[in-house]
Amino acid sequence: MLKYAAKRLGMGLVTLFVLATATFFLMKAIPGSPFGAEVSQMSAAAVEKLYEKYDLDKSIPEQYVIYIKNVLHNDFGESMTRKGISVNSIIAKALPITAKLGGVAFVFSMVTGIVLGIIAALSKRQWVQNSVMIFATVGVSVPSFLYALMLMTVFGVILQWLPFIGLKTPLHYILPAFSLSLYPISMVARLVRSSMTEAMKQDYMVLAKSKGTSPIKLIVKHALKNCLIPVVTYAGPLVAYLMTGSFVIESIFSIPGLGGEFVTSVTNRDYPLIMALTIFFGAFIIFTNLVSDLLTAMIDPRIKLEKRKAA
Repeated sequence: MLKYAAKRLGMGLVTLFVLATATFFLMKAIPGSPFGAEVSQMSAAAVEKLYEKYDLDKSIPEQYVIYIKNVLHNDFGESMTRKGISVNSIIAKALPITAKLGGVAFVFSMVTGIVLGIIAALSKRQWVQNSVMIFATVGVSVPSFLYALMLMTVFGVILQWLPFIGLKTPLHYILPAFSLSLYPISMVARLVRSSMTEAMKQDYMVLAKSKGTSPIKLIVKHALKNCLIPVVTYAGPLVAYLMTGSFVIESIFSIPGLGGEFVTSVTNRDYPLIMALTIFFGAFIIFTNLVSDLLTAMIDPRIKLEKRKAA
């Protein structure tokens, strides 16, 4: 397992290097000045000084070398649109906000999805099974931003039951977290239902039933463990979805998190912030996928990580 983890970590670092390089050259390929109309109102000397500050007066290869060196030292420089504020400080301020929202959405997605999946698999009432599966189908079919707009309009504007701007109180988390959770809830419910249905047909489950094992013990001790394997495997992609899904959700609900900062940086052409957030998101997704794979191996010893192809 250590050999596999080290191999995946090495591949992750290579992926990050490629991502950082691609992001740099894509930013340089965008036509026009990153400062927009701002430079038209400045003197030639002021413009020259501004370009020197961000190393834009140097050649592309020189800029690239400086950029890579700064990345290795975790120095992404100063924001181009917020004078005097470093990119690292912007990320440090926004990260806890996104982490809280993502954490709430992750826990809610997992718990609700597992419960719905178990209900759909074990219920003897056809309408219950159909209701859960219809919900799951709709959940994976409709984009999260449509849920967000509908929930905000109904519960925030029309009924005025819930606040929908920012994250000032626990109530502010309900609408954005629910909007962000509907897709993963549906995915987890489908995974658990399929795994639970298959597990209940296994010989060891039939044997446990014949020995008079209580239904609750049967589910918790025997069936649920096997059902959690695909759920844990999905945890990595789930975190990636919550992270990228926050781009739109945070913008809709005016949440000053990393997703909102990324959208704003792209709109304002804040190149240092764009490149820093791209690398941060890439590193986070690579790390969570690695942790997900290792947890899967711990739950199911039959999986031999050393023989698996690195993702």
